[in-house]
Amino acid sequence: QLRLVESGGGLVQPGGSLRLSCTAPTSFSRYAIGWFRQAPGKEREGVACISWRGDNTYYTTSVKGRDTISRDYAKNTAYLEMENLKPEDTAIYLCTAEERITNIRDMCETTAFHVLDAWGQGTQVTVAS
Repeated sequence: QLRLVESGGGLVQPGGSLRLSCTAPTSFSRYAIGWFRQAPGKEREGVACISWRGDNTYYTTSVKGRDTISRDYAKNTAYLEMENLKPEDTAIYLCTAEERITNIRDMCETTAFHVLDAWGQGTQVTVAS
């Protein structure tokens, strides 16, 4: 089973930036990659997803224009670059993967989290003054 490890979280002031990384020890070139987040007392939600070819991306409305998802096949790593962070972005950010899914909007909007192939443990992002 694919293993995913997130990193890059931390404490940042409002308006600041962070880059999260999701790394796999083995190739995940066949997998679409998604970033989800879960804030205390809230449902887990999809933030951004990228297709397994890297040619299609999807963003939830609240992060459009602020976040960018990308992937580096040589490094088996996917990234989430977050800019102009807001306190409401505070959450645990988790990386997930689904093999060869063609509709990444469905991936990002799913609530059937157990269906996705793999999840990381998450990295905490806190946006506060």
